[in-house]
Formats: sequence, structure tokens, C-alpha cells
Amino acid sequence: MAESAKPMAELTYSQFASIGGGFSGIGLGATLQRWYGITDVRIFERDEFYGGTWWANNYPGAACDIPSALYSLSYEPNADWSKLCPPRDELLQYIIRVVKKYKLEDRISLNSRVDRCEWREESRRWRLTVHNLKTGETSLHECQFLFTCAGGLVTPQELDIPGAASFKGPVFHTARWRNDVDLTGKKVIVIGNGATGNQLVPAILPKTKHLTHLVRSQHWILRPNDTALGPLLRFSLKYIPGAIIAQRLLVFLIAEEGFRGFCMSRDGQRARNHQRKGAIAYLKQTAPEKYHDLLVPDYEPNCKRRVFDAGYLKCLNEDNITLTTEKPIEVVPEGIRTEKGLIEADVIVLANGFKTGDPFSNIEIVGSHGKTIQEHWASNGGPGAYNCTSINGFPNFFMILGPNTLTGHSSALLASENAINYSLRLIKPILDGDAVTVDVRSEAEARYKRKIQAALQDTVWLSGGCSNWYTGTLNGKKYNAVSYPWWQPHYWYSCLFPKWSDFEYTAIGKPRHRHSASRGAKIITAALVIAGLAYQVKQGKTPTSLRELVTLCWANLLVSRDVILAHVPALKG
Repeated sequence: MAESAKPMAELTYSQFASIGGGFSGIGLGATLQRWYGITDVRIFERDEFYGGTWWANNYPGAACDIPSALYSLSYEPNADWSKLCPPRDELLQYIIRVVKKYKLEDRISLNSRVDRCEWREESRRWRLTVHNLKTGETSLHECQFLFTCAGGLVTPQELDIPGAASFKGPVFHTARWRNDVDLTGKKVIVIGNGATGNQLVPAILPKTKHLTHLVRSQHWILRPNDTALGPLLRFSLKYIPGAIIAQRLLVFLIAEEGFRGFCMSRDGQRARNHQRKGAIAYLKQTAPEKYHDLLVPDYEPNCKRRVFDAGYLKCLNEDNITLTTEKPIEVVPEGIRTEKGLIEADVIVLANGFKTGDPFSNIEIVGSHGKTIQEHWASNGGPGAYNCTSINGFPNFFMILGPNTLTGHSSALLASENAINYSLRLIKPILDGDAVTVDVRSEAEARYKRKIQAALQDTVWLSGGCSNWYTGTLNGKKYNAVSYPWWQPHYWYSCLFPKWSDFEYTAIGKPRHRHSASRGAKIITAALVIAGLAYQVKQGKTPTSLRELVTLCWANLLVSRDVILAHVPALKG
């Protein structure tokens, strides 16, 4: 009652607004400056500090499982990573560095939860209702362009075992890690053995008196990918011209090679068989024999998220850890009762992931038709977005890391950058004064959703024989609103060349002059790629395999992009 009685703060305005202050929100603020010199942006972050995932997840052992060469912004390369896949603290420091470079600190509103967004047709603006979690004050904010940059892994899963409230000790999720709880000499139960549990358990095990790891399902655990980067390599990346770009390209190509294992094809099956063989060999070499059968999954590799060993398999050899698949029955004051008896505990830690069904479950977004996003999806065949970014009836609105953006083999930051660049190209006619709003056409959105769901049927996520957080059910059928079913170059290309006819611009209609710019850029791109290949063949670099040919083509395509962006400004808008 006291909160609701507080006076409403005065209305504020910014040209751009972002819901979320993680990598995507910060990337939006930086790219607006780089491309258009725009600084009029307000970034709303509900946590007490920016950084998104890398602020919230501060549990022991937290680290990225994607190589840092890809898990960083392309325009802010970093040669000082300590490992191939950096720990959480290094990633947070990198984010802080980017924020300071682009002077975004004063444009980020912390402890600010956006509860509602509504399109106001009379002003052609979005109106946001923002709740300050520190003061309890509610305020209104308006913007011309609204971006959701919160990502899909926001709300932690709860403890879904009866009796949770009766436990006498602390219960908390890894994304809400409690540094005030000392695990030294304690009996700890960890629930969940995916990527987070794999990192957490070996990090806290030495402190505990005993740790019981409750396994609900198996995961394919692959060899570690956290190799340390030596001083010579870091020196080379920092001081040799082009070295850090070459490293990023090489890592990208290796990652894309891994996409084969996600396709339900003969080639994909061969890749998964090779992966399965390697994972089982590594498991038997590292983990105690008594756990071998318990740890080997009965589904296809890549059906669930890949887990790279962070010391987990080795720590299973310690005397103070028990791995069990016993089914929990109820939580009692002393611990968790299973079908075989009581597991005593002083602390229960949840490493059981996040709620992924509806990324907007905690926020109401109302479009020009008076419908919320949930109502729009319910009447249009389920969650989805045109090019993973736009939905009809929500003008000047863009979702970064929206439906079907994420991959299982590459970096979410690549997809985030592509979506930001794509959105900023779409709004260029508005910034130029040629239009006031942009909205994707209904038929284009529906066509894209049908296409992407059809393509997903031939992927391991839907056909790999497992239950995963990527896939749910809709009208009795499997439905995946999370994964992108094609290679990352496919998404990059679709974001580089918008299909203008799929969008409706108010005031003047679609900008016809940009059709020719896109067609011309495509012709220039093809010509540059062919010319580059011809030159390399002349220099004796004739590709001897399909893989080498693809590698050369992709390298030339990247060079072509840089040339085009430097000389064809229309592609930035």
C-alpha cells in the first residue's frame, strides 16, 4: 500500500530505450554512437549493476563456454583474455570498459524494472511504466524506438519439490548466489547438472564437508575448452596487425564447422557419432567407473546444450561427493527425502536453469492493435518474430536475441550484433525524416515463422530424442521458439540486406531508393568475392577441398563487407 501511494514522477523522454543492460543493451548504445552519433538512449536495468548475465551469475566457477574471440564485440576486440573461454570476472570487466569508453554510465538506470510498455498512436511513441526497486517509485518514460535486450535467460527456475519452505537452511539459485552463506564444512545438495552445475560443483567441493549432486538427466560432457592463453599469443594479438581479426575468423570457422552436428542428415550423424565416441572415451578416462553408466546419455549429442568439462568429471573421484539419480520426493527440515531415503543438507543450491517459455512473462507490452505480445502470439500460431526481431502491430519495436535467435554452436553475441545492426538499418529512413514508423507486414511475419519451424524439424533439437529447454509443446506438437536452424553466416547475411518489401513505413510508404542500394551491394559483394578467389588462385592458393573453398569464400565475404560498409552508407541504414 505504501508503495502504490507514492507520487508518480514526471514524464521523461529519450529517442531510444532499451529494456536490459547486459551485452545487448550496451551494444545498442555503443552502435548508435558508432553509426549515427546518437547518444539519446536510456537503458533500463532491473539489477543494481549493469552487465546482465555476467553481473547476475557470480557463483563460484562461473565462466563463458564460448571462445572469447567470438564472445566479445567485433568492434571492441580484446587481446588480454587469460583463457580461451574467460571467467565471469574478466567478462564483467570487459563490459565495464566498453560502458566507460562510450560514456554510457549516465544513460543506464539501475534498479529499474519496466513493468509495462504501450504504443501511443497519437504521439507515435512508446510509453513505459518503470518501477524503481530501491525507492518504490513508479515513473513514466517515453521513447520513439523501443528495444528489448533482456535475453531469454532471465527468471531462475524455482525449487519444484514439495515442502521447500520447510527446509531449515538456505535455498538459493546460482543466478542469485549468496556470498553471505559460507559453505565451509557444510553438507550441500546441488540440484542440476547442466553447464552451470558442471562449473559450480568442482569450484565449491573442496570447501564442503560433503556434496550430493542430484542428477535429473544426463548431459554429453565434452573435453575442456578453457585453455590458458600464453603471453606470446596475447602479445601477438595485441601488437601484430590483423592477428586478432584472423583469430576471430579462425575461431568462427571452427565453430561453424560444429553446426553440422545439429542437422539431422548423414553428415550430421557422422559428426555426432564422432562427438559421442570422443565424449565417452573422455568420460571413461576421467570419471570413476561407478558413475560411467549414470553419466552417459541415451539421446543424440547436441540435443541438449553441450557441456564442456570444467573439472567436474575429475572431482567425482573425491571422497566427499556423491552423484545420484534418486528421485526427490519432498524437502524436509533436514534435507531432501528421496525414494531411497533422506539426504541430509545444510544448504541447497539450485543449478536448474531458467524459465524459457515466455521471455515477456514479467512485462506487459501492448502494440498498436491493443494486443499484448502474448495475445498476438496466441492468435498467430505461437511465439516467433520476423528475422527473430520484429512482430506485426508493434511499430518501432525490436527484439534483440528475440525468438529463434540462439544457436547451439556459436556465440549469442554474434546474433545480438547482427540483430542490432539489422534494426538500425531498418530505422534509417525514419532518422532521415522519410518516415515516422516501421512495422513488419503480417504476412511476412507468418511466412517467416512457418519457414523457421519447418527448418527446425530437421534439427537435433526436435528429433534428437531428448527433452530440452529449447523445445516445448504447442497444440500437442513440438515447438521451438529458441533455436536458429541455420548457419550463422545465414543470419548475418539476412541482417545485412533487409527485405524492404516486407516492411510498411508510414508517411511515405517503403523507401524505394533503398531497393537499388541493397541490390547493388549484393552485386558488389559477389564481384568482390569472385575477384578475391581469382586473385588467390593466381597466387597459388587453389582450394583442394570443399572446406577450403568455403573458408576462402567466407574470408573474402568478410573483406567485402568491410569494403561495402566503408563505401555504401545506405547499408548502415
